[in-house]
Amino acid sequence: MPIVVDIDVMLARRKMSVGDLADRVGITPANLAVLKNGRAKAVRFATLAALCEVLACQPGDLLRWEAEGVADEGGVP
Repeated sequence: MPIVVDIDVMLARRKMSVGDLADRVGITPANLAVLKNGRAKAVRFATLAALCEVLACQPGDLLRWEAEGVADEGGVP
């Protein structure tokens, strides 16, 4: 999937555990793990907003787009 979830990066920067983040956001650790590991098919804006509030970040700090099938050098698939 071309959308990459960088929750791990923000957790490390904030020195916060997955369990603590899940508690503070109000979702289960299992659902947070699905999102964190890139297996989620969707995320509610309310959940994204809560993640941003707790982590003191912007949505772009948590989500980014990467083109699929593009080589690292030269940009040719």
